[in-house]
Amino acid sequence: MPANEKKIYLTFDDGPVPIVTSSVLDILREENVRATFFCVGENVSKNPEIFQRILDEKHAVGNHTFNHLKGWKTHGNEYIRNVIKCAGLIDTKLFRPPYGRIKKSQLTLISKQYSVIMWDVLSGDYDKRTSPKQCLKNVTDNVRNGSVIVFHDSHKAQKNMEFALPRFIKYAKENGFEFAVLK
Repeated sequence: MPANEKKIYLTFDDGPVPIVTSSVLDILREENVRATFFCVGENVSKNPEIFQRILDEKHAVGNHTFNHLKGWKTHGNEYIRNVIKCAGLIDTKLFRPPYGRIKKSQLTLISKQYSVIMWDVLSGDYDKRTSPKQCLKNVTDNVRNGSVIVFHDSHKAQKNMEFALPRFIKYAKENGFEFAVLK
């Protein structure tokens, strides 16, 4: 993203899921911050009320496949069908490949209809070997103008995310960053 302004882009992958996504939304509302949620279609279908809350609170959404598929291990046509299945539930022009990996042939097809969004700051909140403090350090040490930061609204990331997210938002605001959503 452009680095000429102090704008940063907070993103969340893998939801919506009960409790965790609601916790993220509560933190964002309290801090008056909007973010972009890359949603797994299967989770949207299981938790439509949480997905609707994301939309109602004016956050952006992106396609993260229907089943959180590993693109590099999935046949091209099957992967594209999974993206299309997710698109039936999520109206967006944003796409993020799960695990940040995708075959070039899949990328070529997907990029005809979507802006493919990667990141430059990975919180590591999902990794059991990462402490909550290290998760926070991962984002505060690496954020810069135009950064796309990834947290996860998933059960395995909950502990680290709930510690790091509000502290990171405070850090970012204190350092003059403005939060923006991806479009």
